[in-house]
Amino acid sequence: LMSAAGVWGGLVQPGGSLRLSCAASGFSLDNYVIGWFRQAPGKEREAVSCITWRVGIEDYSGSVKGRFTTSRAKATNTIYIQMNSLKPEDTAIYYCAAVRRRTASARADLSRCRSPNNIDYWGEGTQVTVSS
Repeated sequence: LMSAAGVWGGLVQPGGSLRLSCAASGFSLDNYVIGWFRQAPGKEREAVSCITWRVGIEDYSGSVKGRFTTSRAKATNTIYIQMNSLKPEDTAIYYCAAVRRRTASARADLSRCRSPNNIDYWGEGTQVTVSS
Protein backbone atom coordinates (compact mmCIF):
# COMPACT_ATOMS: atom_id res chain seq x y z
CA LEU A 1 0.00 0.00 0.00
CA MET A 2 1.40 3.33 -1.10
CA SER A 3 -0.35 6.66 -0.85
CA ALA A 4 0.62 9.97 -2.37
CA ALA A 5 0.49 13.17 -0.39
CA GLY A 6 1.76 16.72 -0.38
CA VAL A 7 0.13 17.94 -3.58
CA TRP A 8 -2.62 20.52 -3.59
CA GLY A 9 -4.18 21.55 -6.85
CA GLY A 10 -1.39 20.10 -8.94
CA LEU A 11 -0.88 23.21 -11.07
CA VAL A 12 2.62 24.65 -11.36
CA GLN A 13 4.02 27.35 -13.59
CA PRO A 14 6.86 26.55 -15.98
CA GLY A 15 10.13 26.87 -14.16
CA GLY A 16 8.47 26.18 -10.86
CA SER A 17 9.07 23.43 -8.37
CA LEU A 18 6.97 20.78 -6.74
CA ARG A 19 7.62 18.01 -4.27
CA LEU A 20 5.63 14.81 -4.27
CA SER A 21 5.64 12.36 -1.41
CA CYS A 22 4.49 8.81 -1.08
CA ALA A 23 4.06 6.86 2.13
CA ALA A 24 4.37 3.11 2.15
CA SER A 25 2.57 0.92 4.62
CA GLY A 26 1.91 -2.73 5.12
CA PHE A 27 5.32 -4.00 4.11
CA SER A 28 9.01 -3.40 4.63
CA LEU A 29 10.88 -1.60 1.88
CA ASP A 30 14.30 -2.95 2.79
CA ASN A 31 14.40 -5.24 -0.22
CA TYR A 32 12.75 -2.91 -2.71
CA VAL A 33 13.61 -0.38 -5.32
CA ILE A 34 11.32 2.63 -5.27
CA GLY A 35 10.34 4.29 -8.51
CA TRP A 36 8.50 7.32 -9.74
CA PHE A 37 6.58 6.97 -12.97
CA ARG A 38 4.47 9.31 -15.00
CA GLN A 39 1.93 8.95 -17.72
CA ALA A 40 0.79 11.69 -20.03
CA PRO A 41 -2.38 11.44 -22.12
CA GLY A 42 -1.81 9.22 -25.13
CA LYS A 43 1.58 8.08 -23.92
CA GLU A 44 2.86 4.99 -22.20
CA ARG A 45 3.72 5.06 -18.55
CA GLU A 46 7.40 5.86 -18.20
CA ALA A 47 9.91 5.68 -15.40
CA VAL A 48 11.13 8.98 -14.04
CA SER A 49 13.46 7.81 -11.32
CA CYS A 50 14.33 4.79 -9.24
CA ILE A 51 16.17 4.51 -5.95
CA THR A 52 17.21 1.54 -3.89
CA TRP A 53 15.67 1.74 -0.46
CA ARG A 54 18.48 0.24 1.52
CA VAL A 55 21.45 2.23 0.26
CA GLY A 56 19.88 5.02 -1.78
CA ILE A 57 21.47 4.46 -5.16
CA GLU A 58 19.63 6.60 -7.68
CA ASP A 59 18.79 6.39 -11.35
CA TYR A 60 17.03 8.98 -13.51
CA SER A 61 15.58 9.18 -16.95
CA GLY A 62 17.38 11.47 -19.34
CA SER A 63 14.43 13.83 -19.58
CA VAL A 64 14.52 14.72 -15.88
CA LYS A 65 18.15 14.22 -15.01
CA GLY A 66 19.51 17.29 -13.29
CA ARG A 67 16.04 18.65 -12.56
CA PHE A 68 14.40 15.98 -10.41
CA THR A 69 15.78 14.40 -7.27
CA THR A 70 14.34 11.38 -5.52
CA SER A 71 14.96 10.54 -1.89
CA ARG A 72 13.55 8.52 0.93
CA ALA A 73 13.03 8.90 4.66
CA LYS A 74 13.47 5.50 6.17
CA ALA A 75 12.10 6.46 9.57
CA THR A 76 8.70 7.27 8.11
CA ASN A 77 8.72 4.92 5.10
CA THR A 78 8.26 7.93 2.88
CA ILE A 79 9.47 8.49 -0.66
CA TYR A 80 9.94 11.91 -2.23
CA ILE A 81 10.59 13.38 -5.58
CA GLN A 82 11.67 16.99 -5.78
CA MET A 83 10.84 18.41 -9.19
CA ASN A 84 12.57 21.62 -10.20
CA SER A 85 12.63 23.66 -13.39
CA LEU A 86 9.36 22.13 -14.42
CA LYS A 87 8.39 22.18 -18.07
CA PRO A 88 5.00 21.81 -19.75
CA GLU A 89 6.11 18.43 -21.03
CA ASP A 90 6.38 17.26 -17.43
CA THR A 91 2.60 17.38 -17.25
CA ALA A 92 1.38 13.90 -16.40
CA ILE A 93 -0.10 11.72 -13.74
CA TYR A 94 2.70 10.73 -11.40
CA TYR A 95 2.87 7.45 -9.54
CA CYS A 96 5.18 6.10 -6.91
CA ALA A 97 5.97 2.43 -7.18
CA ALA A 98 7.91 -0.35 -5.54
CA VAL A 99 9.60 -3.34 -7.10
CA ARG A 100 11.24 -6.07 -5.10
CA ARG A 101 14.95 -6.64 -5.42
CA ARG A 102 15.70 -9.66 -7.56
CA THR A 103 19.49 -9.68 -7.70
CA ALA A 104 22.50 -8.68 -5.65
CA SER A 105 23.26 -5.95 -8.17
CA ALA A 106 21.75 -2.57 -7.41
CA ARG A 107 22.40 -1.46 -10.96
CA ALA A 108 20.60 -4.46 -12.40
CA ASP A 109 17.61 -3.99 -10.14
CA LEU A 110 17.47 -0.28 -10.88
CA SER A 111 17.27 -1.23 -14.53
CA ARG A 112 14.38 -3.59 -13.79
CA CYS A 113 12.63 -0.79 -11.94
CA ARG A 114 12.36 1.20 -15.14
CA SER A 115 9.79 -1.18 -16.62
CA PRO A 116 6.19 -0.72 -15.44
CA ASN A 117 5.66 -4.43 -16.03
CA ASN A 118 8.01 -5.28 -13.18
CA ILE A 119 6.32 -3.14 -10.54
CA ASP A 120 4.89 -4.96 -7.54
CA TYR A 121 3.07 -2.08 -5.86
CA TRP A 122 1.62 1.11 -7.29
CA GLY A 123 0.74 4.25 -5.45
CA GLU A 124 -2.18 6.50 -6.19
CA GLY A 125 -1.77 8.68 -9.22
CA THR A 126 -1.24 12.39 -8.71
CA GLN A 127 -1.96 14.86 -11.48
CA VAL A 128 0.78 17.38 -12.11
CA THR A 129 0.06 20.12 -14.60
CA VAL A 130 2.76 22.55 -15.67
CA SER A 131 1.20 25.51 -17.40
CA SER A 132 1.12 29.28 -17.36
